[in-house]
Amino acid sequence: VQLQASGGGLVQAGGSLRLSCAPSGSIVSANDMGWYRQAPGKQRELVATITSGGDTNYADSVKGRFTVSRDNVKNTIYLQMDSLKPEDTAVYYCNAHLRLALYSYRTSEYWGQGTLVTVSS
Repeated sequence: VQLQASGGGLVQAGGSLRLSCAPSGSIVSANDMGWYRQAPGKQRELVATITSGGDTNYADSVKGRFTVSRDNVKNTIYLQMDSLKPEDTAVYYCNAHLRLALYSYRTSEYWGQGTLVTVSS
């Protein structure tokens, strides 16, 4: 199983992008999912998370501009990014805790390959 992220690209400041991420293989369900980002020369940081029940958490830097959502049927997570700023430029990684087997409630943590978001001024 792998997480496949898509939707990154180049956008001007003030523009919007929508990222999506879904597991490539067969799973039972996805528990907590989230987005993280890593800018050049900086550590990876949390952007937003969402539980299976829809509870969300955002980094202060993106509150009011980014919206995280998910489709529990498709086990897909989305990140709608509006009013983008040059400081949002980073590689964005999706993260998910996936349940792979019906006979176990155990979950395993997966990371996507990263998708580059570049915001020009």
